[in-house]
Amino acid sequence: MKTTAEIADPLFKQAKALAVKEGITFRILIEEGLQAAVEARTTKQAKPFRLRDASFRGVPGLQPGVKWSDIATMAYDDEGQAFRN
Repeated sequence: MKTTAEIADPLFKQAKALAVKEGITFRILIEEGLQAAVEARTTKQAKPFRLRDASFRGVPGLQPGVKWSDIATMAYDDEGQAFRN
């Protein structure tokens, strides 16, 4: 099928030069590029991204004598003094 499309001059010149360099026709280069663009937009990923479980598997819960408020204080201590005790 024949069609007409406007292509920016710099892109046209680059594509034409690439086709010559690779020894293929401009038409083949355009078809390959269009096919790649269509596949990229229509092919779905085989599996959606899923974050692995990185849960701690050691002793469950807080250790004796540790409070959540102490952990918050250590985490937000500007000088890091709580971590040096």
